[in-house]
Amino acid sequence: MTGFSRAIVTTDFVSVTIEMRSVNNRYLDVQVRCPEVLRSQESDWRQKIAKQITRGKVDVSVRTDLVEQNGSLQLDSGRLEELQTVLSQLGEQFPDSPPPDQLALLMAPGVITNKTTGESEWIEAGAGALKRALSGLVATREEEGGKLESLILSRCEAFKNYLADFRAALPDLQQANRQRLLDRIQQLSVEPDAKRLEEELVYSAQKTDVDEELDRLDAHLVAIEVAIKGKQPCGRRLDFLMQELNREANTLASKSASLLTTQTAVEFKVLIEQMREQIQNIE
Repeated sequence: MTGFSRAIVTTDFVSVTIEMRSVNNRYLDVQVRCPEVLRSQESDWRQKIAKQITRGKVDVSVRTDLVEQNGSLQLDSGRLEELQTVLSQLGEQFPDSPPPDQLALLMAPGVITNKTTGESEWIEAGAGALKRALSGLVATREEEGGKLESLILSRCEAFKNYLADFRAALPDLQQANRQRLLDRIQQLSVEPDAKRLEEELVYSAQKTDVDEELDRLDAHLVAIEVAIKGKQPCGRRLDFLMQELNREANTLASKSASLLTTQTAVEFKVLIEQMREQIQNIE
């Protein structure tokens, strides 16, 4: 399923922004792009994502920034000592030169520094941002999943209606097929053997009998509804059920002995294909 979320976690000294996007995919594929300072967390992040998302291509983009802080300046004593040594050496070579004042010393590169941020601070901020972004992504995917559920269930309902209409018409179709065979025999102007004729009629009825296929179609439709309304990921199960629906629809078409049977099989295949397209988006 598709989805997007964005989360920012800012501490006193660092800021981590995570954007997550997901698109349709048969399997879970997680791509993480993050700065080197958070590279060590990539494996842990993938595991956290896999616990909540089992299907789809998920792109994770991470940006890190230092936060400007007033009053966080520090004096680098080591750098200052190095600078004093160099100034002492210069004083020996140029004894007449005036020594620099304190402000000039503070303006020297490296003497004044900002507070140093440790790796743990980046990791903590990154974990918080990932948690928020992942929660937002799951929420958007669930929202889309609710819409897809309605679409698929509506097509299941249409499927059931076609199935019920065809079941109701089936006795008339069987009788019409039997009568059609009798009419053809009468056109031959011959007297058929009654026993042999009855055997052929029974054989023809068995050849075009589709009760078993209709029963299986009913069972598959129930299984689809149960899977969708359940609490577990159902995308792959629905893929399998679509294959089974398609198999039964093909068998129904192969046993067709009337225009209505052929039309019904075509309608079934249209609905199956519509559901199959939507199920590719379901986790």
